[in-house]
Amino acid sequence: MTVLWLVLAGSARAGGGVVLSNDTCIINIGFYDAHFTAYQPDAKGDTEFCEDLPVAGKAVFVLDYLHRSLKDVPVDFRIIRNVTGKGEFARENDIDALGNLDAATVFYAPPAVKSNGTLLVEHVFAERGEYIGIVTAGHPSNSNIYTAVFPFKVGASGVPWGWLGFLVALLLAGGFLFRMKNIGGANRTSTE
Repeated sequence: MTVLWLVLAGSARAGGGVVLSNDTCIINIGFYDAHFTAYQPDAKGDTEFCEDLPVAGKAVFVLDYLHRSLKDVPVDFRIIRNVTGKGEFARENDIDALGNLDAATVFYAPPAVKSNGTLLVEHVFAERGEYIGIVTAGHPSNSNIYTAVFPFKVGASGVPWGWLGFLVALLLAGGFLFRMKNIGGANRTSTE
């Protein structure tokens, strides 16, 4: 059971800046936190998504700020095609290594102060693929910039291939051990 919990915890954190916490998606932008929700209203109604989106088309991303001072600083939201070669393991240093992001950018909402504490952005994904969301926020009293990076897929199959592979491997290992135990028992019986 502990191993299962560790695997689940690792996969919840694997996306980078978005973490699943008590059935709520939280995006960590430096020391700032915000509830993070994505919707595909045309295709999936009011179903909430934490990262991967099941189909191409219109998507709405909502960040509800949890940190009071986040309401006082400019926050921007960018989506790029995942050209890092790192897939779901892309991190901020991989984005920095790309240099100018303009060629990979598919959506950009420039820095804006949202005093109501909610950043809402819409984008229509023309095609399936791997993308990276990048959210940056300033600091209220100095020049620090904080960044969250979260890789995600559009047109994700919805099939948890990683989990299926793990279960198949577990079943094969269990079958192998069962067979080895029975072979060992049969050899002892025949020599006695």
